[in-house]
Amino acid sequence: MSRASDRAYNTIREMIMSGELAPGDALGEEALAERCGVSRTPVRDALRRLEADMLVARTDTQRSFVADWSLDDIADVFELRAMLEGHAARRAAERMDDGTLKALRSCNAELRQAVTTSPPDVDRFLERNREFHALILEMAGSRKLVSLLASVIEQPVVWRTAHHYGEEELRRSCGEHDELLAAFARRDGAWAETIMAGHIRRAFHAYADAHRGLTAIDSPARKRTA
Repeated sequence: MSRASDRAYNTIREMIMSGELAPGDALGEEALAERCGVSRTPVRDALRRLEADMLVARTDTQRSFVADWSLDDIADVFELRAMLEGHAARRAAERMDDGTLKALRSCNAELRQAVTTSPPDVDRFLERNREFHALILEMAGSRKLVSLLASVIEQPVVWRTAHHYGEEELRRSCGEHDELLAAFARRDGAWAETIMAGHIRRAFHAYADAHRGLTAIDSPARKRTA
């Protein structure tokens, strides 16, 4: 791939991931070429790559737009995450070393700081959360898992989940990380897998509630979005 194509791919992808381009938005080649500072040919290449990533969809008339996932699609993503990251947590626990455990604890301490500020720093939460899960995947020591998870972890529906969390849910997420750390400290793979699977399932329900426009009666904090 050319540098121009890579630049267009990275720019458009970031626009989608950040929410600047919303699901259903049309993707005009001329406007994107101007935004990316390239010609239309690299933009076409980038859109084909993004279509393969399931971030872009194409109509019968060959017009491109940002993919709009149904709740069933989103459920599939989180179900895959629960299975794959649960397995990664099991492997990581069984291979855990003191250095990685220390790094995970430090990362979660920074994550806790992000969620206890007023208002919570959701962007920092996302950064530290991504780092926490990446450390687990690295400790799992499986290139196949890395490859399989890459296609689901970076989907925009996953990125946006934390932006539907209220303060209570952000703290609960941090608390679940504490439970993972307890399992890792004991090198208990079965425990770590169970906690991780539940962690991912709860994230799905938070997203699904927001997707449906629901507000939990017992959690007024959920009304706040970042």
